[in-house]
Amino acid sequence: MLAALDLASGKMVYRIRTRKRFGEFLSFLKILRARWPGEKLYLICDNFSPHKHPDVAAWAAGNDIELVFLPTYASWLNWIEAEFAALRYFALSGTDHHSHAEQGGAIAAYVRWRNARAQPKRDFAPESTIRTWTGYMINVA
Repeated sequence: MLAALDLASGKMVYRIRTRKRFGEFLSFLKILRARWPGEKLYLICDNFSPHKHPDVAAWAAGNDIELVFLPTYASWLNWIEAEFAALRYFALSGTDHHSHAEQGGAIAAYVRWRNARAQPKRDFAPESTIRTWTGYMINVA
């Protein structure tokens, strides 16, 4: 499954593919580009190798998409990871799907339910000291 979370609406966009190579990821980027034409897209990605493939980087650069990579072992910083956890819990845990198609149908039903109730992702940790800190930024080389 390849998925993206639109922070402005809170909705997920996804595609289920048999593999997750750079070609499938590039195809997914084209779907996202078509969905938001004329806008600069910032995609937060983990360090999965297909995300960093030279063909992906070249296409993204030429189509006003900036791939922003999280630090290694920090995928938990990506808001979509919590969505994946919920999807596993509500659509997959404790199930015994007889086929990949049936499993895909359960995922699709959950995402439809979730997107119907989605809300924008904003005001995350409004009381955090990171958001209210007034210290000095120091750049050390």
